[in-house]
Amino acid sequence: MSQNLINELYRIVGEDNVSLNEPMSGHTTFRVGGPAQYFVTPMDTEELSQIVALCKAEKTPFFMLGHGSNILVSDKGISGVVIGLYKNYSKYSIIGNTVNAQAGVMLNKLGQDIRDAGLTGFEFASGIPGTLGGAVMMNAGAYGGEMKNIIDSVSLMDYDGNLLKKSCEEMDFSYRHSIVEDENLIVLSATLKLSKGNIRDINDKMQELATARKTKQPLEYPSAGSTFKRPEGYFAGKLIMDAGLAGYSVGDAQVSEKHCGFVINKGHAKAEDVLKLIDDVKNTVYDKFQVELEPEVRIVGDV
Repeated sequence: MSQNLINELYRIVGEDNVSLNEPMSGHTTFRVGGPAQYFVTPMDTEELSQIVALCKAEKTPFFMLGHGSNILVSDKGISGVVIGLYKNYSKYSIIGNTVNAQAGVMLNKLGQDIRDAGLTGFEFASGIPGTLGGAVMMNAGAYGGEMKNIIDSVSLMDYDGNLLKKSCEEMDFSYRHSIVEDENLIVLSATLKLSKGNIRDINDKMQELATARKTKQPLEYPSAGSTFKRPEGYFAGKLIMDAGLAGYSVGDAQVSEKHCGFVINKGHAKAEDVLKLIDDVKNTVYDKFQVELEPEVRIVGDV
């Protein structure tokens, strides 16, 4: 470990916001993953900018983390600096039909206050277990809605510390994609444009979607949500079920019997178990149906 890097991180965010060898299993919804070499939680854009500049000067890699709801961290963990936004970087405001929110705010928390403000259009996202930044990065969607339908603009930072603002069109949103990863950008905040609605109707819709999730998805187990992207013309979960893989396990990693599109952690799964299971599923589905499954979950960390 670099003592100079540690000292500078302490200076930027304070010792209380820096952890060394932080277990990533406590920061991902899969509940697996080895340690982050350095784990920091900045309070504002200035601190974030200083951390990025420090990592560049020290030639140290960094990784942006939201709620960890769509990633699988390797058992060896992550070398370098993990920058966690969900703890401190989560302020937002609702004025009229416009929502301005920082990347670290949880979607369910934001959704409740959007409902209480009588705004509709965000219901599909209110049950997604992640942060706004992650949702913007991957154009998260559910139940017929996508982030691109409600985003007006996005504030970003590049790896040189430059601040950018891009319109929804400039974000190049498509299925589970935006320019964020393509161009090495960091989501700072987003402006959402919503419509006036009836609070009771909005709440009913949110409850309806919450019930659908609870009924159809294995929410009782740790997972990263849908493990595979939807292949064009198919549904990943049905392909996996039709391949006879419901309940298939490697260690404590298992294809959910409730929804075959989910890989779950039955208790003490390791990342290597999940990775082996993902490979087995991909190979079996391809052998049976000649359809290539692509993971939706991001696989990060040292190998």
